[in-house]
Amino acid sequence: MTALGKTDSLLRPTPVHIAYFIDQLCETGGAERMLLNTIRLLPKDRFRCSLITFKLDPTLALFQTLPCPHFVYPLRRTYNWNAFRSSSKICEFLRRENVQIVHTFHETADLWGGFVSKLGGNNRILVSSRRDMGILRSFKHNLGYRLLNRTVDLVLTVSEQVRQFCIRTDGVSPQRTATLYNGLELAKMDSTSGAGDLRRLLSVESCTPVIATVGNIRPVKGIDILVQTAAIVVRHIPKAVFLVIGKNSDPEYMQKLKQEIERLGVSWNVRFWGESDEVVSLLRQSNIFFLPSRSEGFSNALIEAMACCLPCVAANVGGNAEAVSDGKSGYLTNSEDVEVAAARILTLLRDEHSARKMGAAGRKIVESRFTADTMIEQLVGHYERLLANRRN
Repeated sequence: MTALGKTDSLLRPTPVHIAYFIDQLCETGGAERMLLNTIRLLPKDRFRCSLITFKLDPTLALFQTLPCPHFVYPLRRTYNWNAFRSSSKICEFLRRENVQIVHTFHETADLWGGFVSKLGGNNRILVSSRRDMGILRSFKHNLGYRLLNRTVDLVLTVSEQVRQFCIRTDGVSPQRTATLYNGLELAKMDSTSGAGDLRRLLSVESCTPVIATVGNIRPVKGIDILVQTAAIVVRHIPKAVFLVIGKNSDPEYMQKLKQEIERLGVSWNVRFWGESDEVVSLLRQSNIFFLPSRSEGFSNALIEAMACCLPCVAANVGGNAEAVSDGKSGYLTNSEDVEVAAARILTLLRDEHSARKMGAAGRKIVESRFTADTMIEQLVGHYERLLANRRN
């Protein structure tokens, strides 16, 4: 190495080490995908990353090749001997590897992981990502968050609605919260191909209207609402198909759905595709995106559908209204109002010109507000500000 090369090396700052904590990597949900994309897209000259989780399913394709070193510390309970040993190993890792920022996702990582990260490292920055409206929390979670928030340096929320929830419910100072929207890699999405001819695979005619939804099948996603909505729509358009793309995460709920589908006589109209790595291709071949969720923080699937130029009908819950411009890029409906949801879907199916116009408007919204470049730029800005404050 030349003298100049040595000088360059000495002047080049050492990348800041960030440790990301997430409860588990056993489901290819929105939070998991967004976290892995964030790690992959962060500038490597400024940050290096490690990933810590308490459970991992290596059989899932998404988790077979992770974008940074990863460590699994099994944790069944947070207050037994195994938890103590895991906490000791994590603390040692954080010290040894000079981790300067810990960034947590989901309840156990937030509460237990956040507490552990502060042991012996009070100068370490703690960032907590909050991605829902508290749907999985119990009383002890709410209490834990109120205690933890005293030590969290920044709470990043996935929507403004989630931010207001955290301020109101968790008592977080507004000055220590910020909204960071999910971002999409549009060029990568636009170059995606793959699922084959959707209508041929469904064994339906080429002109069959397809109304798609994406989400792992459990009650909060409102697939029963979709079934009831479908029963109304097919009275007017008998060949309409409602396509549910997602993993069966609740077999008991799925059994009830099948019974309801049979009772309503829409077995031909409601199709379960299952989990898929070709969601973008399936969305592109659909006519409408329908999001009947009972609760959302901010839906990745919704902005993916908008990026695919689909007009959207979405329940007005969580951050959905921060993405969909009602009457311009789609429609917002009251949660569980199947009559209005059906009417909005019928309006879009009957007026293809307006549907295309709304789909184009949705794409423009994504391009202006929900890109990966915007997300990473804002996240880096938050990290840099926290680091500068700590140095001062």
